[in-house]
Amino acid sequence: MSQDQFLEVIDRDEAERRFRSAIRCRPLGPEEVALDDALGRVLAEDVVAEVDVPSFDRSNYDGYAVRAADTYGAQEEAPRRLGLLEEVLATGVVPQQEVSPGAATAIATGGMLPRGADAVVMVEHTEVEGDRLTVTRAVTPGFGVTFAGTDISSGETVLRRGQMLTSRETGVLAALGVGRVPVFRRPRVAILSTGDEIIPPGEPMRPGLVYDSNARILADAVRELRADPIPLGIVHDDLDQLRRRLHEALDQADVVLLSGGTSKGAGDLSYRVVRELGEPGIVAHGVALKPGKPICLAAHQKKPVVILPGFPTSAIFTFHEFAAPVIRGLGGRPGLERSSVEARLAVKVNSEIGRTEYLLVGLVAGEGQLAAYPMGKGSGSVTTFSRADGFVTIGRHEEIVDAGTAVTVQLLGGDLQVADLVVIGSHCVGLDFLLGRLEERGFRTKFLAVGSSGGLEAAKRGECDLAGMHLLDPDTGRHNEPYLTPGLRLVRGYGRLQGVVFRPEDARFEGWAAREAIAAVKGDARSVMVNRNRGSGTRILIDRLLGGTEPPGYAVQAKSHNAVAAAVLQGRADWGVAIEWVAKRSGLGFLPLEQEQYDFVVPAARLERPAVTAFCRLLTEPEVRGRLGAMGFGLDGAR
Repeated sequence: MSQDQFLEVIDRDEAERRFRSAIRCRPLGPEEVALDDALGRVLAEDVVAEVDVPSFDRSNYDGYAVRAADTYGAQEEAPRRLGLLEEVLATGVVPQQEVSPGAATAIATGGMLPRGADAVVMVEHTEVEGDRLTVTRAVTPGFGVTFAGTDISSGETVLRRGQMLTSRETGVLAALGVGRVPVFRRPRVAILSTGDEIIPPGEPMRPGLVYDSNARILADAVRELRADPIPLGIVHDDLDQLRRRLHEALDQADVVLLSGGTSKGAGDLSYRVVRELGEPGIVAHGVALKPGKPICLAAHQKKPVVILPGFPTSAIFTFHEFAAPVIRGLGGRPGLERSSVEARLAVKVNSEIGRTEYLLVGLVAGEGQLAAYPMGKGSGSVTTFSRADGFVTIGRHEEIVDAGTAVTVQLLGGDLQVADLVVIGSHCVGLDFLLGRLEERGFRTKFLAVGSSGGLEAAKRGECDLAGMHLLDPDTGRHNEPYLTPGLRLVRGYGRLQGVVFRPEDARFEGWAAREAIAAVKGDARSVMVNRNRGSGTRILIDRLLGGTEPPGYAVQAKSHNAVAAAVLQGRADWGVAIEWVAKRSGLGFLPLEQEQYDFVVPAARLERPAVTAFCRLLTEPEVRGRLGAMGFGLDGAR
């Protein structure tokens, strides 16, 4: 009996190129699902927080809300005595009284911190006598307090389009009060087994027959990819029946998989039926693989049709090689997913003796090995857990783990998903926009907000692809470039305007010049500021303007421009420093302070990485430049 030869045996990459050019690989259309049904789905839109988490300054202990300065010097032998206000702040109670100098208010764990207070003294370090409170241990500003927006700030992009929702991400959505979630539709994958010799599991075995294991393997492999299998059973070697069932499959599904019948023998019918499909039909039949040579790749109206070899090993191998990436792409899921890895700790970590600590870390590729960056220790933080790659166990007898220490990282999400682009440094909403665009184009991105100075140091150590920064050199009056060292290159970003933000019609700021307003209010005990995190370029600017003064609120360190605006908008602070776009978006007053340049530093060895070159191209695209311009970012000097 004669057998036709394969049309053309080609190499794997050429087969994939032909296949991808003939089919749709973009994510399927979006749909909205209830949060209860969102686990395992892929976000179709960025999620921007509409609330702060927590939404108020929250006490971490049972104790007393105080002004930290009133406790300085307090000890058992020389306690400090404060007036105790009548109000008791249980959870869910909104404070009615301000804590003035020399006063204190009783507060429960989780209670809302009253205006004027900036710390909490634990109850075990106090004694109450009538309306007087005796404090036996001093506290510093911020002690015992989780400030509003510490975890998530209103306006912050917390999850990005293209992210798969695990229990960590659904926890973030729940913390934000999101009830319905925009996700990509799950691909529907039809599975047809072919051959007279195939019988379903459960039937009695007879000579010459084999159980259909491929359908089960493929259906479960499809489920592992978070797609929906449509098992269409077994089709025997009947050309008309197979033709009819194939077209039924094409009508129901986004992808069609046939198992068996891909060879050119007399009884192999699958390839013959698929060959009848309209253009382009079969694009590859025979690939130089072992196992998997007989695979047949085809398309019908941009819909993928794959005939997998009948032998189970060949079938599953070729499925993962050619069909699985397409199914992932249709579902909006990038790359492959891969439980512990070795790394070195990027910075020194202090731990508490007597307790085993699980330190959440983000992993980035350093010089020759992974570097583990601590992601924070807040027990109430939702986003820290959602963004971490894994955790390091610090033994209960360890107090200090030095930078550079070799550590074992237990991965949270199964296998480590290495980012295509790692950005460490200063946060900017413009950067959020750019990273979102890269995610849409299939690049996996990771951003760690450590401030301009921290980003520059990470770039020097080769631990990131880009470091976002806006550092002014006081000697030259230039931003960023004077800080470059050998081995670093500058990618020009965009200009942005920093200024004082305040609530409209506040006479302390309205109509004033920014520097005059700051000079007038920095000594006013009734004017509360909100600061920025240490190491950020904005914090350096603020400290320069304050000249050593620490106004009320100085200890409150917001981690982003959005968090500054939220604090002012909600009355938790009266003023702060943020960029113009955030002020306009929040409806706040804005006093221009300083035009600055937000740029990106790249280790020279990483300039040619695909994700870095894609990022640089983004900055030159007219549509992207137009969007950045509409957000208030100047690109005249960008190159």
